[in-house]
Amino acid sequence: MFKKRPDGRLIKNLEPMEQIMPYIMKTRTDSMNMYDDTFDCAPMDDYIKEKAEQGIELNYMHIIIAALVRLIAQRPQLNRFVMNGRIYARPKIWVSFVVHPTLSDGSVGTTIKLCFEGTESIFEVAEKVTEAVKKETTQRVGENGIDKLLRTLMKGIPGPLIKFVVNTLMWMDKHNIMPKAIVDLSPFHTSIFLTNLKSLGINHVFHHVYNFGTTGLFFAMGKEKQVPVIERKEITMQKHMGFGFVSDERFCDGLYFAMSLRQLRKIMKNPACLEQPLDKKVEDTE
Repeated sequence: MFKKRPDGRLIKNLEPMEQIMPYIMKTRTDSMNMYDDTFDCAPMDDYIKEKAEQGIELNYMHIIIAALVRLIAQRPQLNRFVMNGRIYARPKIWVSFVVHPTLSDGSVGTTIKLCFEGTESIFEVAEKVTEAVKKETTQRVGENGIDKLLRTLMKGIPGPLIKFVVNTLMWMDKHNIMPKAIVDLSPFHTSIFLTNLKSLGINHVFHHVYNFGTTGLFFAMGKEKQVPVIERKEITMQKHMGFGFVSDERFCDGLYFAMSLRQLRKIMKNPACLEQPLDKKVEDTE
């Protein structure tokens, strides 16, 4: 219906294969690519210890989010999304994740959605993440905007009409007439969704990318474990953190995604490289 959206601009300069893929694979669940690997924890542990000695508190979550924000800023095709057969580029980088006030059974989680320019240092990212988590856990008063939106849908509308309302919202999103206020609040309209299963003490999963919204990347952090590694013809045991990465193939082909993962691995081997802010993020094609 309309080509303009509040959360992205239409990309016109695409190759024929890129243009036709969203029509062949019509949904995100049709086009999911799943990648499974591990990160060596030693560089992260050493960096966290070094910063702690300087009075700076960081954790794995801070490093992972800062690394993903930096990666997307440098690899702009990762920040695309598909809607109604068209490919769009986001103007900024959004990260969504769920936090729980406690890890006790029955604790109700809440979703946080943060916006980044892509030029932030790891310290700026960590501060933003920490403040948001505190606000939704130890300092929480009432509901945040996302929770209010969901509660309105679930309690303010009669049960038989919920499906109709959700389908209507999906239709509006498909035709680019979803209200900006809902897009801004929706955790499903995001560059990447992240889940920290490490904090739950379990291994990573391959989490689906939602058909509602625009999420095209889902990163799942898993529990650390000791793995055998061959170094200088000797086998040593190292602590590694497993992760599962799911992507929407329609806006990012295998080669580009593979090169992006190589870049992410390079960042994770040297988290200190995230201390220097970027002058500017790389802009996507027109």
